[in-house]
Amino acid sequence: MEVHGLSERRACRLADLDRSTFQYEKCDGGDEKLRQRLRELAGERRRFGYRRLGILLDREGLSANHKKIYRIYAEEGLAVKRRRGRKRATGTRSPMLLPEQANERWSLDFVSDALSDGRRFRTLCVVDDFTREALAVVVDVSLSGVRVARELSRLIAQRGAPKMIVSDNGTELTSHAILRWVRKAGIEWHYIAPGKPTQNAFVESFNGRLRDECLNEHLFDSLGDARRIIEAWRIDYNTVRPHTSLGGLSPVTYERRLRRRRPGSLEPRGSSTPRALTTPSTTERKANRLSE
Repeated sequence: MEVHGLSERRACRLADLDRSTFQYEKCDGGDEKLRQRLRELAGERRRFGYRRLGILLDREGLSANHKKIYRIYAEEGLAVKRRRGRKRATGTRSPMLLPEQANERWSLDFVSDALSDGRRFRTLCVVDDFTREALAVVVDVSLSGVRVARELSRLIAQRGAPKMIVSDNGTELTSHAILRWVRKAGIEWHYIAPGKPTQNAFVESFNGRLRDECLNEHLFDSLGDARRIIEAWRIDYNTVRPHTSLGGLSPVTYERRLRRRRPGSLEPRGSSTPRALTTPSTTERKANRLSE
């Protein structure tokens, strides 16, 4: 019609198209309210299919043909995902911000090693993500979810509760014991995405230091021997060992200096931390040389 200047009647006859089909315009059925409520119900009832959701909509007075509900259900991508493997805990999945003070966020993970006789043991590592302080390195042959909850309760009694705890999706950390403890303690628990250890970088970095500087440097004759040596290394890590991320200070020294600067609080590193408390990082020194 546009190119050859034909009438609608003749163009439809040449195209073998019914004029009523050509003239049809889709009517707005006013589905926005239905669509919005369907999304809300699907979020609340994650294991309900479109038929059950349709029944709930009907109870609320939003009656619709099951074919319409299915069409909207499919357009919104609300299909129930098939479960694979065992049940996983439902922690937060939103992006995390860097902590701005001590005791704001803890991260934890496990490291395995062996005694000199070949028996395996595990360590539970808990790190403060702001000060880099190793809060605990618990050593035992078995560390269940109940034991992890007990150790976290002990740390909270000593230091106070953090706002958030970060971990991977290990079986101990997604157990019913941990879920009950989180609900009772009222602490936000963030599970990193499966197969993404970089999302738990602070404790992963600590694990590397622990293995390189302690576990690989000693032979442990017994579990008591391992606990003594590892605890002595943890104290040295917190009080003596210089950390380049803290300007060459140890975690304990860094925290004390910030508290002395502003009593009762810790300032975040980066913008407001006084330059006198830190030394230039490797990146800063390279940038300075390039600018010169």
